[in-house]
Amino acid sequence: MMTLPSSLIALVSVIVLLSTSLQPAVIALSSDYYDQTCPMAESTITKVVNKAMLNDKTVPAALLRMQFHDCFIRGCDGSVLLNSTRNNKAEKDGPANISLHAFYVIDIAKKQIEELCPGVVSCSDIVALAARDAVALSGGPAWDVPKGRKDGRISKAIETRQLPAPTFNISQLKQSFSKRGLSLDDLVALSGGHTLGFSHCSSFQNRIHNFDNSHIVDPTLQASFAASLQNVCPMHNKVKNAGATMDSTTTLFDNAYYKLLMQGKSLFSSDEALLTSSKTKTLVSKYANSQDEFFKAFANSMIKMSSIRGGGQEVRLNCRFVN
Repeated sequence: MMTLPSSLIALVSVIVLLSTSLQPAVIALSSDYYDQTCPMAESTITKVVNKAMLNDKTVPAALLRMQFHDCFIRGCDGSVLLNSTRNNKAEKDGPANISLHAFYVIDIAKKQIEELCPGVVSCSDIVALAARDAVALSGGPAWDVPKGRKDGRISKAIETRQLPAPTFNISQLKQSFSKRGLSLDDLVALSGGHTLGFSHCSSFQNRIHNFDNSHIVDPTLQASFAASLQNVCPMHNKVKNAGATMDSTTTLFDNAYYKLLMQGKSLFSSDEALLTSSKTKTLVSKYANSQDEFFKAFANSMIKMSSIRGGGQEVRLNCRFVN
């Protein structure tokens, strides 16, 4: 057996040490991440979200959607918050994100936290905590948010094409979620987030006008519900903000979404798609019959989704700009 010279062994050791030190640090998320460094962070965010909700009932849906759209592009790294620059069109200005709003809520929370503990709490953690608060304060479940994310420096509008579209079928949805380490169980539970909010006509007009060669309207839509959507969103709609609420209790986080889905009263093709696979249909039925089961599943899937690793390496001082 050949013995390597000690000088070569030493050189190899240095190379290994250098290559290890050059790897980006992977920080495990933990629910007590700020307990010592910024113990007031969570309660500060909750107060800001609560105040914003009292002034604008659309805030909870906006904050929840903001986190989905952040985590599905580049992981949960706050890239959705970055403003466009002269040389770069950012995610928030991509077609799928034009209707995202309530960024000011994150700005206010960040400003208040910076006064308490400068340079400690990341913008991506504030998004995750604000989404949890939006759900809990709307009557939904609460959960311990794992924290310790870092903020990314890259945000590209073109990448928003990777977001799952409201026209997706079940195989497209499955592929989109599995790419991010999320299962069919997560897909059905997270779709329940559609219990909050409002949709513009453009997201469901494919179901109520010229659906296919044989049908003007998607035959899976309940007839009177389809007629009411056509009334609000005519073929050549000229009303900019026309649309419909996502379910019958638009400001309350509950399981009404699943009950309506079972009745043929969902808005998106991607909602109806959940009834086209036996596994997902069984889960839809389960959540329609038990709000407790839905809440448990939703909380678990939110923890899983909010833990999709981003490539962030800094704590932004202003959530709209890189340091």
